Amino acid sequence: MSAGDRVQLTAPARELKAANRDLGTVQGIDQDGRLSLKMDGGRQLQLDPRLHPHLDHGYAVTSHSSQGQTADRVLIHVDTELAAKDLLNNRMAYVAVSRGAYDAQLFTNDREKLGATLGHDVSHQSAYGPEVKQDAKQDHALSPQQENGPQQGPGLGTGM
Repeated sequence: MSAGDRVQLTAPARELKAANRDLGTVQGIDQDGRLSLKMDGGRQLQLDPRLHPHLDHGYAVTSHSSQGQTADRVLIHVDTELAAKDLLNNRMAYVAVSRGAYDAQLFTNDREKLGATLGHDVSHQSAYGPEVKQDAKQDHALSPQQENGPQQGPGLGTGM
C-alpha cells in the first residue's frame, strides 16, 4: 500500500468512529506503518493496520457495499452465468446504476441474457392477503368501484 491508494474498511473501528465499508485515500504512511487516511467525507484518520487489520483496496466495491454512496462514474460487471443468480436482479441493477452521478457502464458476458437477468423481480408479496371468493356469475359483472377505477381507503395503499 502506498500514498494515493484507495482503501475500504472491512470492519467497524468504533474508537476511530469509522464504519464498516467506509472509503478513503491513503495520504501517507509513517515509519511505524501507521496510515494517514483522508476519508471520503473529508475527515482525516490515523490508522494502525496492526490494530485495525480489516482494510482492503477500495478501487472496486460490491453493489451491496456501495449503497448510500455516489461516485462520478461506475463500472458494473454482470456475469449472466454467475452461480449466485439470486444476487442479479432488478434491485441490484438499480443500486449499481444509480451510484453513478455522471456515467454508468455495464460489462457482461452475454448481451442477450442481460435484460432477463437484471429484469428479475425480487419483490415480495405481503404476508397478509385476504382471499376474495367470487362465484361464476360475479366474474363478469363490475362493481361500481371497478367501473370508476381503484379506490383507496384511509391507511390503505395500493403498493404502486
